[in-house]
Amino acid sequence: MSHHHHAVFDISGRPHQHDFSHHTSQGEQRTLIVLVLTAITMVIEIIAGTWFGSMALLADGWHMGTHVAAFAITIFAYRYARKHVNNPKFSFGTGKVSSLGGFASAVALAVVALVMVIESISRFFEPQAIAFNQAILVAIIGLVVNLVSAWILKDEHHHGHEHVHSHHDHNLHAAYMHVLADALTSLLAIVALLAGKYAGLNWLDPVMGIVGALVISKWAWGLISLTSNHLLDQQCQTTEQSVRKALEGQDTEITDLHVWHLGEESLGVVISLRSIEPRPLIEYKQQLQNIPRLKHVSIEVYS
Repeated sequence: MSHHHHAVFDISGRPHQHDFSHHTSQGEQRTLIVLVLTAITMVIEIIAGTWFGSMALLADGWHMGTHVAAFAITIFAYRYARKHVNNPKFSFGTGKVSSLGGFASAVALAVVALVMVIESISRFFEPQAIAFNQAILVAIIGLVVNLVSAWILKDEHHHGHEHVHSHHDHNLHAAYMHVLADALTSLLAIVALLAGKYAGLNWLDPVMGIVGALVISKWAWGLISLTSNHLLDQQCQTTEQSVRKALEGQDTEITDLHVWHLGEESLGVVISLRSIEPRPLIEYKQQLQNIPRLKHVSIEVYS
C-alpha cells in the first residue's frame, strides 16, 4: 500500500511567510537622488539647447529624459514591492518585482541604443554642422553628472554583492547600467568632438555613436537575459544538485524536483520523494538546512 505525506515549510522552521522581496530602501533613496539630478540636468540642457539653437544640447537633454523614465520605473518597482509585500494576492510575495523593473529598464536601454544607431547612420550620410565648443561643454556636463550618479548608485550596488553575481538587486543594477551607458556616450562624444575640432575628423562623431550603441546593446542584452531567467522561473541548477546530494540515498529517490527564484535572495523548491521506509518530514527538512537561500520548501513523500 502506498503512503503519501506532504508538508510545506520555511526551511528555518519558523511559521511560513511569503516576504521574499529583497529590501533595499537605500537603493530606492539613491535612485531618487539620481533621478532628481538627471531631471534637473535634462531641463537645463533642453532650455539651453532651445536658447542657443544647439542640436547637441537638445539631443542630450531628450536622451537624459529616457534615463529619467528608467529611474522612475526603478523607484515604482521598489515602492510597489514594499507596498504589496504582505498582499495575499501574490502567491510567493513581491520578490520578483525588482526583476520585472530591471527587465523593463533593460528594454528601455535597448531602445536608446537602437535610436542612437539610427541617428548615427543618418548623420553619416547627411553630416550636420557641429558647434564644437557648445557640444564639448554639454558632453562634459553630461559626463560629470553621470559619474556623480554612478558613484551614488555604485556604493549601494556593490555593497553586500561580493558573493555570487546573480544575486544582484536587478532593479538597482538596471539603474546603474543606464548611468554607465550615458557616461560612456558622453565620453565617446568628447573624444569624437575633440578629434573633429582639432583634426577635422567629423566622421568620428557618428562612428562613436555606433560604437556606444553596440556596447549599450550588449549591456542591455545581458540584463534582459539575467532578469528574464528569474521571471520565467528558470531551474536553479546548482541548488538542484545540492538538494539531490542532500536527500538521495539508498532507500530514497527524488522523482520530481523544481527549484526556482522567488526573489533575488530566495529560492523555492518542490520535491517529490519515493522512499522504501519514509521518515518524518522534519528529518528531510533538516537535511536541507545547510543549502543557502532556500526559503519555501514543499516536500511530498511516497512509499
